[in-house]
Amino acid sequence: MSIEEGYRPLEPGVRTDFSGTLDYAGYLDLDTLLSAQHPLSDPPHPDELLFVIQHQTTELWLKLMVHELVGARGFLDADDLARARKSLARVKHILRTITEQWSVLATLTPSEYAEFRDVLGPASGFQSVQYRAVEFLLGNKNPQMLKVFAGDPAAHEFLEDALTGHTVYDAFLRLVARRGLPVPAAVLERDVSKPWVEQPGLVEVFRQVYEDTSRYWDLYETSEDLVDLEDAFQLWRFRHLRTVQRTIGYKTGTGGSSGVSFLRRALDLTFFPELITVRTEIGMP
Repeated sequence: MSIEEGYRPLEPGVRTDFSGTLDYAGYLDLDTLLSAQHPLSDPPHPDELLFVIQHQTTELWLKLMVHELVGARGFLDADDLARARKSLARVKHILRTITEQWSVLATLTPSEYAEFRDVLGPASGFQSVQYRAVEFLLGNKNPQMLKVFAGDPAAHEFLEDALTGHTVYDAFLRLVARRGLPVPAAVLERDVSKPWVEQPGLVEVFRQVYEDTSRYWDLYETSEDLVDLEDAFQLWRFRHLRTVQRTIGYKTGTGGSSGVSFLRRALDLTFFPELITVRTEIGMP
């Protein structure tokens, strides 16, 4: 056979016999992955598969985000700033990917979604344990969210660990303190299960970093990494809001939230407020 007959022949070294050995589908467990989509509409609505896959793939990316954020925290604890920055960079790219992914779901029109929305019942992305873990790892702690997972002991334990553990920002600030900068003791000794609130005493610390970049170059670069990460996260939140708004308008969310209004309030949340506030101070006498 040749290319003239309508196809390109396999190269001589390409393996075709995988009897009794690991192949691509086996390594990725594709039988499990590709059989995990179970639309509930009856008869199956042609657009429900899109809705399911959109959220399943987001959950896979969230799993990797949790993995990378936990890794970044550990590298910061070990004073390995270079590897921490690598993990943070990967999280930023994940956020860009799932932000663009909203454009696929946005092809679902209001009338199409209305034809199967009722099969979701009370199910909602609000109940994503992995999303909540990401928020906790970045500092938006909320112990009330544990109630949502009271009926799932494994999820509850997973999220409780994230709630009581220190954040990526905590780990970075501890490293900054180990470098000799005057991070306030109240920051270093804080109850890490509480949500982060802006600490005015940190602004002067970051002012020193930003105004003496030659001395604190790696701290300066990591600070900018965190700002990049927050920007990427906020863009993802915003695209979520806009996709929901164009699909259901101002209806109540399936999980009981106020929908668009609830998502809009989330845009006011910030993970690293001092890294924004310091910009007002830089260059001031």
